[in-house]
Amino acid sequence: MFEPNVPSTIDSHVPFSAERSAPALRAPRTVARTSSTRLLAGTRELVIEHAGQEYHLRLTRNDKLILTK
Repeated sequence: MFEPNVPSTIDSHVPFSAERSAPALRAPRTVARTSSTRLLAGTRELVIEHAGQEYHLRLTRNDKLILTK
Protein backbone atom coordinates (compact mmCIF):
# COMPACT_ATOMS: atom_id res chain seq x y z
CA MET A 1 0.00 0.00 0.00
CA PHE A 2 3.03 2.28 0.20
CA GLU A 3 3.40 4.66 -2.74
CA PRO A 4 6.89 6.19 -2.82
CA ASN A 5 5.83 9.62 -4.20
CA VAL A 6 2.88 10.15 -1.85
CA PRO A 7 3.52 12.22 1.28
CA SER A 8 2.74 10.29 4.46
CA THR A 9 0.27 13.00 5.60
CA ILE A 10 -2.32 12.07 2.96
CA ASP A 11 -5.07 9.73 4.17
CA SER A 12 -4.47 6.22 2.86
CA HIS A 13 -8.10 5.93 1.70
CA VAL A 14 -7.81 9.05 -0.52
CA PRO A 15 -6.16 8.34 -3.89
CA PHE A 16 -3.22 10.61 -4.72
CA SER A 17 -5.06 12.04 -7.74
CA ALA A 18 -8.07 12.93 -5.58
CA GLU A 19 -6.24 15.27 -3.20
CA ARG A 20 -8.33 18.09 -1.82
CA SER A 21 -8.26 21.08 -4.12
CA ALA A 22 -7.11 24.46 -2.85
CA PRO A 23 -9.92 26.73 -1.56
CA ALA A 24 -9.25 29.23 -4.35
CA LEU A 25 -10.09 26.57 -6.95
CA ARG A 26 -13.47 25.60 -5.49
CA ALA A 27 -16.66 27.02 -6.97
CA PRO A 28 -18.28 29.66 -4.73
CA ARG A 29 -21.41 28.55 -2.87
CA THR A 30 -24.67 30.33 -3.46
CA VAL A 31 -26.23 31.58 -0.24
CA ALA A 32 -29.85 32.70 0.07
CA ARG A 33 -30.12 36.31 1.20
CA THR A 34 -33.04 38.31 2.56
CA SER A 35 -33.55 41.33 4.79
CA SER A 36 -34.68 41.22 8.42
CA THR A 37 -37.47 43.62 7.48
CA ARG A 38 -38.84 41.09 5.01
CA LEU A 39 -38.48 38.21 7.49
CA LEU A 40 -40.18 40.00 10.36
CA ALA A 41 -42.86 41.55 8.09
CA GLY A 42 -43.58 44.49 10.39
CA THR A 43 -43.50 42.48 13.63
CA ARG A 44 -40.79 42.36 16.29
CA GLU A 45 -40.66 38.56 16.62
CA LEU A 46 -40.58 35.55 14.32
CA VAL A 47 -40.89 31.89 15.32
CA ILE A 48 -38.73 29.50 13.30
CA GLU A 49 -39.45 25.76 13.48
CA HIS A 50 -36.41 23.54 13.01
CA ALA A 51 -36.10 19.80 13.73
CA GLY A 52 -39.14 19.85 16.02
CA GLN A 53 -37.83 22.83 18.01
CA GLU A 54 -39.01 26.44 18.10
CA TYR A 55 -36.54 29.31 17.81
CA HIS A 56 -37.50 32.95 18.34
CA LEU A 57 -35.92 35.71 16.29
CA ARG A 58 -36.53 39.00 18.09
CA LEU A 59 -35.81 42.60 17.19
CA THR A 60 -34.63 44.52 20.27
CA ARG A 61 -35.24 48.16 21.20
CA ASN A 62 -31.67 48.85 20.09
CA ASP A 63 -32.42 47.45 16.63
CA LYS A 64 -30.39 44.25 17.18
CA LEU A 65 -31.48 40.71 16.36
CA ILE A 66 -31.48 37.95 18.97
CA LEU A 67 -32.13 34.28 18.20
CA THR A 68 -33.20 32.16 21.20
CA LYS A 69 -34.49 28.65 21.68
